[in-house]
Amino acid sequence: MNIERLFEIIKKEKQFRKKQVETALFRDNISSWQSATALPLAFRDKLEESIPIHFDFDLITSIQGSNFKSVLQLGDGLQIETVLLRHKDGRNSVCVSSQAGCPMGCVFCRTARAGFMRNLSAYEIVLQVLFFSYFLKSKDARITNIVFMGMGEPFLNYDNVLGSIRIFNDREGFNIGARKISVSTCGITEGIEKLGEEQLQVNLAISLNAPDDELRSKLMPANRKYPVSKIIGSVKRYIQATNRRVMFEYVLLDGINDSPQQAVKLAGLLGGMLCFVNLIPYNGSGELKPPPDKKIREFKRILELHHIQVTRRFGFGRDIDAACGQLVYGDK
Repeated sequence: MNIERLFEIIKKEKQFRKKQVETALFRDNISSWQSATALPLAFRDKLEESIPIHFDFDLITSIQGSNFKSVLQLGDGLQIETVLLRHKDGRNSVCVSSQAGCPMGCVFCRTARAGFMRNLSAYEIVLQVLFFSYFLKSKDARITNIVFMGMGEPFLNYDNVLGSIRIFNDREGFNIGARKISVSTCGITEGIEKLGEEQLQVNLAISLNAPDDELRSKLMPANRKYPVSKIIGSVKRYIQATNRRVMFEYVLLDGINDSPQQAVKLAGLLGGMLCFVNLIPYNGSGELKPPPDKKIREFKRILELHHIQVTRRFGFGRDIDAACGQLVYGDK
């Protein structure tokens, strides 16, 4: 479905007509434009002929049947991947991509190894969520959460990411609350500062992964431009401006960033902040490995002893290469 072409057409219409189209597509998930009876018949015929409601996605299902990965081929031949996680508590979270590939070069991420191709438009981001919105409607369910934790660095595509968030948050469209939308960044401080000024109650996540510059620069080349102290300063200003709790993501790598001493150092770095840590055991293969469960529990225990709130993320979708850091474009 050429959603960008659709909005080129409706931007020439009056504002109320644009809203009618958005409601029919994003909220009602109509299967045919003829079902959008609020629209004039001639306009419905025009949309049906030029932009039929059809999605060109490949869908891959996990063994458990609760996690799904979609592969979308873009108009220029590039592919992007999106993940739907169906949780036991009834939440349905869509993990969206903001770029085709990623330029950040994190050593533990397959997306980064695939390289960077280009930013996605706001509508290419929206299309990923729209597909799963239709998919869940067939199961009498709806999307409850959106996380920008797929391919790419959201703050290097700031305007299009914010544009898509406003579409997701629109009450007449997807109507997904801002507090149900999360944006994860490698620490692009300009984006953190800017988001703090937006008056949006979206959630901010920081991919930290090391408690000091020496190690973080080895794992994440972006640390040379955005060192730990600079990121922490920006996050503190964000918290002061928004009074919103920030999540620090920490990918655990066996023998690299998972020692008790590093846990103590991380606790000292984050102590007193309105934040929590999300521990993510490494999902990939090769020389890097996740720590054994005993070490993960000890790392978590030390943080908790220092009054840092901690959660652990489990590798949902690992069997379909849909867990954190496993999304790539093109052939595997």
